Amino acid sequence: MDRPTHPSDETRAAEEEEAQRAAGADRMPTEEEARLAEKHGEVDESVAEHEEEMMERGVEQEGEGRIP
Repeated sequence: MDRPTHPSDETRAAEEEEAQRAAGADRMPTEEEARLAEKHGEVDESVAEHEEEMMERGVEQEGEGRIP
């Protein structure tokens, strides 16, 4: 691909429509999905601590790849 592509008006309209939709689940979980989620129970405390640490590190990240 040596040349850049140009989206059609139809593509741009679809992207604009999608951008206006609120974020969220597209459906409720099935009974089986809900049952399996309940089966897993509580999150291991060490996993929760690690997730918190990674969030804090991400906030303090600088340089390439940083999302303002």
